[in-house]
Amino acid sequence: MDKAVRSRLFTSALRVVFMGARERRERDREKRREQILDAARKLLLKDGLARTSVNRIAKKAELSVGTIYFYFANKEDVFAELQREGLGILHREILSRTDGIEKPDRKLEACARVYLDFSEENADYFDVINYFLSQPRIFFTNGVKKSIDLQGAKVLKHMEQIVAEGVRENIFSEPRPANFAAFFWASIHGLVQVKKLRGTVIESESYIDFYLYSVNKLIDSIRRHQ
Repeated sequence: MDKAVRSRLFTSALRVVFMGARERRERDREKRREQILDAARKLLLKDGLARTSVNRIAKKAELSVGTIYFYFANKEDVFAELQREGLGILHREILSRTDGIEKPDRKLEACARVYLDFSEENADYFDVINYFLSQPRIFFTNGVKKSIDLQGAKVLKHMEQIVAEGVRENIFSEPRPANFAAFFWASIHGLVQVKKLRGTVIESESYIDFYLYSVNKLIDSIRRHQ
């Protein structure tokens, strides 16, 4: 084997080693990041925002305080990331499950089904989003709040486009699609909370039947009847 071939083989071997090491570092970084977010989520839902500090997050995650600050600027940044991630998952699910549905009213129903599924399959993210939605005051600075709102706006924009599509196709009668999209999301969010009342004040034996009944009542409120 000549010198040039040996050199190329050696270079290739080094590249494999370095790439493997880099991938391990990336996996380790992602694992620590998930540890931080998971710890913050548990503390928030158990003790509330005021009692959740960076020190407590670090202790819960079994990491140093310095490690927390390596990934996040402060606890506000940690909780903002949880909301951005959750809203991102919700947006992708809505896009995926409305793709291929032709009728706008069926698309809106699919959005509502996605939100219910999201509240159950991604309960940790949903609970964080719900925590901040239910608080009487805003905790985040304007810049951080704007970054969260941008993620939520993607969901609302998709619903708005569905309503506007229905108006163009003469299926819906709604002069303000953006307002209806916000009303629709707020309504299905409230309906998800009613899940806690199943077996008590809900007449239907099946919560999902009640949920879809209510969703269709909302959609029917803008449906154009011939």
